[in-house]
Amino acid sequence: MSKKVSTLTFQKYKQEGRRIVCLTAYDYSTAKILDKAGVDLILVGDSLAMVALGHPTTHAVTMDEMIHHTKAVTRGVSRAFVVADLPFMSYQVDVKQAISNAGRFIKEAQAEAVKLEGATPLNLETVGRLVSMGVPVMGHLGFTPQSVHALGGTRVQGRSAEQAAKLVQDAIALQEAGVFSLVLEMVPTVVAKIISETLTVPTVGIGAGRFCDGQILVTDDLLGKYTDFQPRFVRRYANLAELCDQAISSYAEDVRKMGFPSDDESFAFPEEEEAKLRSLLDTLSIAQGELSC
Repeated sequence: MSKKVSTLTFQKYKQEGRRIVCLTAYDYSTAKILDKAGVDLILVGDSLAMVALGHPTTHAVTMDEMIHHTKAVTRGVSRAFVVADLPFMSYQVDVKQAISNAGRFIKEAQAEAVKLEGATPLNLETVGRLVSMGVPVMGHLGFTPQSVHALGGTRVQGRSAEQAAKLVQDAIALQEAGVFSLVLEMVPTVVAKIISETLTVPTVGIGAGRFCDGQILVTDDLLGKYTDFQPRFVRRYANLAELCDQAISSYAEDVRKMGFPSDDESFAFPEEEEAKLRSLLDTLSIAQGELSC
């Protein structure tokens, strides 16, 4: 087994210029596949709400649901670093609430870090408190899905010089608060490059160009499994929805034509035992007939 990935690994990768490979997972089998493939960081994202639970935004997913799925993911991982998303309204009330929920991810679900969105004063205080307690925190700037309504929809952030400067300032503030890494989502390439060059902690891009220190996608997008929509920044490396449709259609046809299961996929019963069974059943039928008279 390869050496377990840690926050120090990501720092080393940034210093060496080695790109960090990140993907999402919400279940044991997917996590196991990603881990075996050499993915460095697995995020149990609140995208669970949309991809796995069918909600229109990330808002609906609860802490209990996130804990449930994070437990499944950590059971399937031996090498990758597992980060759990703090869902909407699980850390925005006060620091005490954030600490309690982050602690659940570490203690109950065995995650190794948590992620939160934005650089509000409360978030910066929360990051500092969590890090001081030994809980690694990943930041998230740019388009922050939990603020989709406040941002006016799914929109690229940092398009003007003023907005970009604010992103740089927020990134520095999160680094100073103690994040070990920072997700940059839907940010112009140049802005993400400037932030990545400015920070000493690694950046992970999603729709933020190729100059980030790592990249992340939603695995179901990458595999073509989630097809409700395809963001511009998603490259599909497979079309599982089509493959699954073909496989399930073939299975249904075989069942209807009695082509499945075959004799090789079933369990045999010795002929002599079948004869004994039928004799026993015949005897039982006679006895039951006599009892009913």
